[in-house]
Amino acid sequence: QVQLVESGGGLVQTGGSLRLSCAASTSTSSFNAMGWYRQAPGKQRELVATITRLSNIRYADSVKGRFTISKDNAKNTVYLQMNNLNPEDTAIYYCAAGSFNSDPSDYWGQGTQVTVSS
Repeated sequence: QVQLVESGGGLVQTGGSLRLSCAASTSTSSFNAMGWYRQAPGKQRELVATITRLSNIRYADSVKGRFTISKDNAKNTVYLQMNNLNPEDTAIYYCAAGSFNSDPSDYWGQGTQVTVSS
C-alpha cells in the first residue's frame, strides 16, 4: 500500500513563501513521476508541477518562475518550494505519484491547505 503524506501548508501573506513536503512510504524511484496538484474552492483540480524518475520537470504556466519542484530520493521525499505567493495560489495542495509522466495520479496524499492572504 503506497502512502503519500504532505506537510508544510499554512497561512502566508502575499509575497511570502512556503515549502511543501511529500513523504512516500516507498522509494520515489519506484514511480515514473511524482507531482503536485492543487484544487481551489469551486475550481477544477490543476496540475502544478511534475518531476520524473530522471528528474525531468514541468510546471503549469501559472507557477513558472515562482515554484520549484525537487526530490530527495534518499529521503523518499518530494518538495514544492513556493515563492512570491499570491491569493490565487490559495488551494488544497495534493502530492501524487504514478505511471504517467504528464499526469502521475495513481496514488494520492491527503492534501495540505495553503492560504495566501492579501
